Amino acid sequence: MLANPFKLKKLGILGMNKRNIHYIGAQNDRKFYPLVDNKLKTKVVAQNAGIAVPKLLATIERQSQLRNLKNILAGLDKFVLKPAQGSGGKGILVIMQREGDEFIKPNGQRLQLRDIQRDISNILSGLYSLGGKPDVAMIEQLVEFDPIFDRYSYEGVPDIRVIVYKGYPAMAMLRCSTSESDGKANLHQGAVGVGIDMASGKSLFSVQHGSPITHHPDTGYDFSGLKIPYWEKILTLAASCYEVTHLGYLGADIVLDKNLGPLILELNARPGLAIQIANKAGAIHRYDMIDKQKGHLDVQERVKFSMKNFGTSEPNNK
Repeated sequence: MLANPFKLKKLGILGMNKRNIHYIGAQNDRKFYPLVDNKLKTKVVAQNAGIAVPKLLATIERQSQLRNLKNILAGLDKFVLKPAQGSGGKGILVIMQREGDEFIKPNGQRLQLRDIQRDISNILSGLYSLGGKPDVAMIEQLVEFDPIFDRYSYEGVPDIRVIVYKGYPAMAMLRCSTSESDGKANLHQGAVGVGIDMASGKSLFSVQHGSPITHHPDTGYDFSGLKIPYWEKILTLAASCYEVTHLGYLGADIVLDKNLGPLILELNARPGLAIQIANKAGAIHRYDMIDKQKGHLDVQERVKFSMKNFGTSEPNNK
């Protein structure tokens, strides 16, 4: 059934056209896009600002370096390979363990060195990059996710997507990997999106492929008991990306490492709209409330504002 446009407007649901024109186009100066479109640049800028990120282990910029890949990967039993300018989770390879010359993916598939060489070659050629431009392959330390998420993610690292509007964290969801998503926390590939209460970090609703679910499809655990630790710290980390990137509308993807705490995984200047489905709430009402704020608030003040106004007591969520 087609949704009634008048009902969607009343609910404050943000559509793609309005997002592109009134939020991405109006709030994000294109000269700052390279800071988030290139994950290497994001990592450097974040580190310079004192923002915690996963450790970069190696970069591969030329096809000729593939001859030395065995030495580059020497001693690395687990890691993540990703394109610096990729999007939508494409081109990301997660290696959970290693047995001799075999590299094992979250789903148990075993890869040889030549398989990884081929994946890197595809990255360098621009197969996954925005606009098909030549790219750089990044090898990052695999995040050891907090054991609190053991029940809610399958063979992969869950991440927390926070939409930040004018420096205010406005909406959040947890993205949990599944067997279908091959250990990646990407909704388009079959991961589960769990809406998160902005005041408490507790789960609200959960969806997969846009349809409501109550339990993880692989582990069978009920999402209703989920509560994310370090919640205010996570929102503070997301909100601080506003000053770093100068982007008024962005998505901050955060992971929770069991040893290092919250880390910025990557930033997105064109965050998707499915977060509204996971929260059963429209984003426009929250953005309008932020637009009405006067004066410049610091990061902590903005986080307090969002936790107070965008929690479950908000009429939008009832």
